[in-house]
Amino acid sequence: MRSTILRKANLVFLVCLLGCSAGASLWADEGDPPGRVARLSYTQGTVSLQPSGENDWSQAALNYTVTTGDRLYTDQGARVELEVGPFAVRMSEATDLTMVSLNDQMMQLGLGQGSIRVTVYDLPGGNSVEIATPNGALTILQPGAYRVDTDPNGGTLVSVNQGSLQVSGGGADQTVESGQAVQLTGTDSVQVTLVALPGEDDFDQWCASRDGRIRSSQSRQYVSPDTPGTEDLDAYGTWSEIPEIGPVWYPARVSVGWLPYRFGHWVWISPWGWTWVEDEPWGFCPFHYGRWALIGSAWGWVPGPVAVVPVYAPALVAFAGGGGFSIGIGVQAWFPLGPREPFFPWYHYGGGYLRAVNAANVRVTNITTIINVRNVTEIHYVNRGAVTAVSADAFRNGQPVTRGLVRVAPEQIARLQVVPHPELTPTRTAAFGGRGPVPPPVMRSVAAPKHPTVTAVKPAPVSGRSFNQPQHFVTRTPPPARDVPFSAKEPALAQHPGRPLEPQQTQNLRAGRPAGPMQDKEFPPHESKGEARPAPRSQGEPRSKH
Repeated sequence: MRSTILRKANLVFLVCLLGCSAGASLWADEGDPPGRVARLSYTQGTVSLQPSGENDWSQAALNYTVTTGDRLYTDQGARVELEVGPFAVRMSEATDLTMVSLNDQMMQLGLGQGSIRVTVYDLPGGNSVEIATPNGALTILQPGAYRVDTDPNGGTLVSVNQGSLQVSGGGADQTVESGQAVQLTGTDSVQVTLVALPGEDDFDQWCASRDGRIRSSQSRQYVSPDTPGTEDLDAYGTWSEIPEIGPVWYPARVSVGWLPYRFGHWVWISPWGWTWVEDEPWGFCPFHYGRWALIGSAWGWVPGPVAVVPVYAPALVAFAGGGGFSIGIGVQAWFPLGPREPFFPWYHYGGGYLRAVNAANVRVTNITTIINVRNVTEIHYVNRGAVTAVSADAFRNGQPVTRGLVRVAPEQIARLQVVPHPELTPTRTAAFGGRGPVPPPVMRSVAAPKHPTVTAVKPAPVSGRSFNQPQHFVTRTPPPARDVPFSAKEPALAQHPGRPLEPQQTQNLRAGRPAGPMQDKEFPPHESKGEARPAPRSQGEPRSKH
């Protein structure tokens, strides 16, 4: 059975690891999506999400993909954890945080109020982590553990439990070392004062326990440690070594009839468009990285190579539908990609990105890039029998798939037609994570702890910053503008169902111009846009030995 799976797997598409040195990017085409995202990996209490570009809020959901421009607020008694590759960001109650910018080289956070802890497990070369507060900009210099408490009326307390960071802004140039804390007060002229390092509270203890789960994860020997959600695999399944496939993870205690990409819902997140959100608490890592295989009667997840920097994908599936689809009108279907099968994005991408997203998620060795297929219909998909079909309305509205399931008969599966992407226009509900807008949260201020002054550091004037302008970072280039509201995109999206806008179309809308036509030549699955240009950060490539 195992060898049969491999024989049936598509061997026409081969991916190369390219053998380039650390620091050289596999892709740098303009408009390529980032390979690094934030996973909403833990929620407690009421957590509100404001998608990028929007003024309205929705209820945040576990396993949601958080990216540039998204804003989170935790109500009283609430907590949140975000996993971001080699970083973790945790929010205490009454905390207002914006993911100002997130890409393969940079994470920039805007803290309006409340308390966060940032753990940097690794800081690869060319990477930066920055935090904007109402009282200054913080740049993390080393791996370590950091806490920032901000009270809009009382200043910002910065604690460095391990590592070091830089307080910057205007003429300020203050380094805070391990075991130190500083209080930042003022806005136009900020006073930087060394204070006693606070003792641990329950938020610190909770963060330490979450860090412990990640650092001690047994699954890190099989999955790249920069893959969000790896630690959840320990408690919810088992690993087995399968000849000719390699390590395979089997989920435990799944329901009867469980299939990959069936128990969850579809949402619309820019720049990827249609994005899968799985219901299971472990359901992030196995649905945005690697492949699924039916081994005997059990579904197993096959990770990408451990030594390769992971590259996020919104869902590793093949879609079925469009004109002539045999299941019926008003139905959308899909099935999981199997081992060695190519993933062709339904969003804007270049040739370098296409190679990288596949090299990072398919376990291959010593082979050269060959993409001979000219259409997705030419591929023999091993998992095509594991199709999930749902009503088009349930799909486009981001509703739970199990509520709108459509039965697919075996004879229909035999005539199944694969298409590049769903030809469905998202609704506003799908653009709000499938939850729909909710009333805005009531912002409740929580004062930062006050501590006695130990040593007064020479005050440094720091230009005033407010949370309403979190883009005022001083050590790096400013982050990109917030995304265009969904309402502004909707007319253009309706003209090209199922495909997100291209970078130039988004720029036009941001500038108040019509979106313009879609460039069809960039999207057929067999096409690429040329070789990647060098960039300072690498994704989808072997890690440095150093």
